[in-house]
Amino acid sequence: MLCKDVMAVIEGSYARRYAMEWDNVGLLVGRDDKEIERIYVALDAGDEVIAEAARLGADLLVTHHPLIFGGMKQITNQDFIGRRVLELARRDISYYAMHTNYDVVRMAGLAADLLGLLRQEVLEVTCEEPEESLGIGRIGYSEEPMALKECCERVKKVFSLEAVRAFGDPKRQVCRVAVCPGSGKSVLRDALRKGADVLITGDIGHHEGIDAVAQGMAVIDAGHYGMEYIFVEDMRRFLTERLPGAEVLGAPVSHPYVSV
Repeated sequence: MLCKDVMAVIEGSYARRYAMEWDNVGLLVGRDDKEIERIYVALDAGDEVIAEAARLGADLLVTHHPLIFGGMKQITNQDFIGRRVLELARRDISYYAMHTNYDVVRMAGLAADLLGLLRQEVLEVTCEEPEESLGIGRIGYSEEPMALKECCERVKKVFSLEAVRAFGDPKRQVCRVAVCPGSGKSVLRDALRKGADVLITGDIGHHEGIDAVAQGMAVIDAGHYGMEYIFVEDMRRFLTERLPGAEVLGAPVSHPYVSV
């Protein structure tokens, strides 16, 4: 099959129009008429990921985070993004990114399902479809109230994390739970407005954390990668089911930092 055929399958469920205006999604490097037999799925198009895609003989690399965000006036080996683009081109690997369009359609709902949240609704609505609202984050209820510390343990277990950071009283009871994988600073107000007892997300700084607690909401910071890595296996399954003629491989879980 051709790269454009794979793109049509992806965009049939994750249309590019769902992405935020500032985002950069779609085919970012390579040819849409390239024959695709093997696909490699990862969260980021880092050096190790590109090298592994090449080693495995992948024809197409699909990631969540775009390698190219802003405009590039030159593509050279003088900066790390240019070197990665050149390597993809040299290896004849087409490269496709699906970022906030995946977030809007799938990411938070998948995380909320894994956490067992009930009566879910969209946290920040970004578009209205005839039969449903779509957007960033989800909010729902845990099956039973639990202490914040217990909620932290659940997050660690569900997402296989060694540790999380919590803002708030560990003994506080939480039941209405908001979740936003990745960076959740932008949804803090929405979570507060919708009465969340706790927001589970990543990239929360000191001031955002203590300010949320001061307004009555706890925050669990599971890290940016800590929940978003679920994209890899989810998309591997999605593409495998819909593209029987292609082999789809997923990058192993590899947190970008170590605790020392």
